[in-house]
Amino acid sequence: MASLSLYVGVIGNIISVLVFLSPAGTFLRIIKHRSTEEFESLPYVCTLLSSSLWTYYGLNKSGEILVSTVNGFGILVEATYVILFLIFATPSIRAKTAILVAILDIGFLAAAILVTRLALTGDARINAVGYICAGLNIVMYGSPLAAMKTVVTTKSVEYMPFLLSFFLFLNGGIWTFYAVLVHDFFLGVPNGIGFLLGTGQLVLYGIYRNTKPSKNSTSEVLEEGWQHERLIDPSSEVHHDKNEAIQERMCV
Repeated sequence: MASLSLYVGVIGNIISVLVFLSPAGTFLRIIKHRSTEEFESLPYVCTLLSSSLWTYYGLNKSGEILVSTVNGFGILVEATYVILFLIFATPSIRAKTAILVAILDIGFLAAAILVTRLALTGDARINAVGYICAGLNIVMYGSPLAAMKTVVTTKSVEYMPFLLSFFLFLNGGIWTFYAVLVHDFFLGVPNGIGFLLGTGQLVLYGIYRNTKPSKNSTSEVLEEGWQHERLIDPSSEVHHDKNEAIQERMCV
């Protein structure tokens, strides 16, 4: 069983690395244009926090080296993305990003580490960090629900790229399997949810992939306003990349 969990964990690491690197094209574009354009920094700031907490969790729990290694890589990648945002964003966006980094990636992370290091020991510390990590990831799973609602409302998969849905399904599935093998509740719950949502997205893709969106359904979504920024010219690369950034946060 130990060797099986090792192999599954390595596969999970490979998939997670691909997820972390998926927005690389976006940042090559940002560097080329020397502007962050309409892209948002929040997904990368949140993913940096998530990766940092999962790395801390993996370092504290015996036998979870694979969790800490892949998320340690995630820290380097996400920190690079955030730094590029700080370099190429407009002054207002740069200030907003700096505030988010200070509050989430420095303040919240430092508080979580200090409290769990000073006030807790052993299993209590591991459980506390695990609950924080799992809770943060579960909150992040709201974005696939928004994408799924868009598909049902518009009757089109135009704003839910297949590969992103497939990787969410694959990433959630492999890490859920790993969590079952090593009996890790905190890894299993958020990734199990990710696996179910990924499955749901693939089912919706199968149902609506050949369906043309109606003018009325598109107008209804536009009137709601909650998804307004995605419903623009389908040739725009900006909104496809935003979907990548949001779903990238589902990594372990």
